[in-house]
Amino acid sequence: MATVTDYFGSMVFDDRVMRATLTAEVYGSLKKTIDEGAALDIKVANAVASAMKDWAVSKGATHFTHWFQPLTGITAEKHDSFISPSPDGGVIMEFSGKELIKGEPDASSFPSGGLRATFEARGYTAWDPTSYAFIKGKTLCIPTAFCSYGGHALDKKTPLLRSMEALNKQALRILRLFGNDEVKYVRSSVGPEQEYFLITKEMYDARPDLKYCGRTLIGAKPPKGQEMDDHYFGVIKPRVAAFMEELNDELWKLGVLVKTEHNEVAPAQHELAPIYSTTNVATDHNQLTMEIMQKVAARHGLVCLLHEKPFAGVNGSGKHNNWSIATDRGQNLLSPGETPYENAQFLLFLCAVIKAVDDYQDLLRISVATAGNDHRLGANEAPPAVVSMFLGDELDGILSAIENDAPYQGVKKEQMKLGVHVLPRFNRDTTDRNRTSPFAFTGNKFEFRMLGSSNSIACANIMLNSAVAESLKIYADRLEGAEDFESALHEMIKKTIKDHRRIIFNGNGYDDAWIREATEVRGLLNYRTTADCMPHLLDKKNVDMLTSHGVFTVEELRSRRDIMLENYCKTVKIEANTLVDMARSSVAPAVEKYSADLARNAEAKRALDGSLALSYETRLVRKLSSLTDSIADRTAALEDALIAVHDAGNVVEESKAIRDSILPKMCELRVACDEAETLTDRSYWPYPTYADILFSVR
Repeated sequence: MATVTDYFGSMVFDDRVMRATLTAEVYGSLKKTIDEGAALDIKVANAVASAMKDWAVSKGATHFTHWFQPLTGITAEKHDSFISPSPDGGVIMEFSGKELIKGEPDASSFPSGGLRATFEARGYTAWDPTSYAFIKGKTLCIPTAFCSYGGHALDKKTPLLRSMEALNKQALRILRLFGNDEVKYVRSSVGPEQEYFLITKEMYDARPDLKYCGRTLIGAKPPKGQEMDDHYFGVIKPRVAAFMEELNDELWKLGVLVKTEHNEVAPAQHELAPIYSTTNVATDHNQLTMEIMQKVAARHGLVCLLHEKPFAGVNGSGKHNNWSIATDRGQNLLSPGETPYENAQFLLFLCAVIKAVDDYQDLLRISVATAGNDHRLGANEAPPAVVSMFLGDELDGILSAIENDAPYQGVKKEQMKLGVHVLPRFNRDTTDRNRTSPFAFTGNKFEFRMLGSSNSIACANIMLNSAVAESLKIYADRLEGAEDFESALHEMIKKTIKDHRRIIFNGNGYDDAWIREATEVRGLLNYRTTADCMPHLLDKKNVDMLTSHGVFTVEELRSRRDIMLENYCKTVKIEANTLVDMARSSVAPAVEKYSADLARNAEAKRALDGSLALSYETRLVRKLSSLTDSIADRTAALEDALIAVHDAGNVVEESKAIRDSILPKMCELRVACDEAETLTDRSYWPYPTYADILFSVR
């Protein structure tokens, strides 16, 4: 029986395969391109393409595709076969360096935010040699960037790669100041934890809201939810375990380093977590993970829900983005070491992150903004919409000592004593973890907890890389011209701590008192919705920073602002129209039918005993009749609001109208529908209930 080590990465054209199939000269040239950004020679591309094709065909592949990540939030692919006609009437299998390097999808058919007119169709995909090609089914998938005919980025990978280059450039400047001339490059790395729900296909098919919107738009609270805390880390059900086992196999074949799996807090909710990898590779892998999760679930008669808040009243799903930076020599630049107080290089990089998060808290909030995530942020399973940082007692004490020019006393390491001699003894960590913090330091990395489960991690890491690059640039500009490096370094660290102390908060992020303190005392931003934050992408300071590092052009930023707001508007309008249809065509008729039958029963009882007293049926009919009228009125009000938003004028105003008008009316209609569900006989109710759905997988 094959072990994981036998088949891990078996469907990936990785370094092992390249070393075995390429000549030493070609392999060396390609590695120089991957590691150092050297130009790619067409002769090298031809040799790689030939070896890649032969390897793919040997694995059963018949087609190839340039696999890219447009601004729709999902991946895209157009398949071409390897076959070419031969003179004898047969075919030969061919794949050239030109086909490897460049593809040509239709750029006008993807969201462009005005960068491309409908009649301007030409666009290009360009091979990303830093991310390995892989086989999915019978298709060789080549990770690529996607741009317009005019060179504008129309995808999420291109600005991500640009941000990684910006971070590398500025980090190297800092390392050179510390006398480190051996490091060739610095990379950010990410390990994105992925939460999700599994429900049965039967339940999914019976709910129009799940099919069209990915979340339930109505649904009364079930008798049991997550109150008992018995699902988190609980025994994994056999059907879910079988899904997880196959998912692991499929992802391991693709070289995805998935490691951890467990039940999450809400019923039917689970989590998967990988080992860290370079940010652009981790982004590709996370997109693959979401796709494979849904395919594997279907083979088990299940549906994998990736919406941030598919069910009201229980935890939604996030994606914790564990981010760090390291050199090609393997040194983690965010590792404090044994004596962080004496580690000036670590303290400078830490301060760069602190400054970046404070200066660009709006960009971090923007990077996770979606209609779905708006329902999750601030609830008890996610951080608030206010961005802050958790450092823990030890680092906070170090920074306070530096800020006040006081000696650092240190934190004594205590041994955990559990009162049982046979149990192992170990040192307690010098600081706790804070799950309520949007941006928490966890030892040698930062955990950015605000991402929603369906988000591409590219957006958050673009902003993180870019903001930290800006901090490092400011530091390098000052330190490179300093007469006394040590003194300038100390003063810069001290000044950063003093200027940006407001962003550091080690307490309970769920506390209402913290939100008041954050906004009213500290002056931190609180953009609760996508409509609140997305327009600020074009604030001057943000545009200046992102364009100065070459991460975006002004046109690309404007297009992304419009695309994200358009997506927000379209998402909510689809949800509103779905809710109108469900309320009018199913909920109201079901309640009306039940009421009519109850009324007949009440009449029959009155005929039997001649009583004029209000019967159970009569009282319930009156309640349901009132609710039916309320559902009808609120449905009509929601329809009117949908018509009105068309006159908003532009996408910014439309998004505000949706926030202020559509969403509140959807909530009002839901309240009436959910109350009706609690009063209507189950045999009349047209949809599976929360109790049915959340406990359907056994």
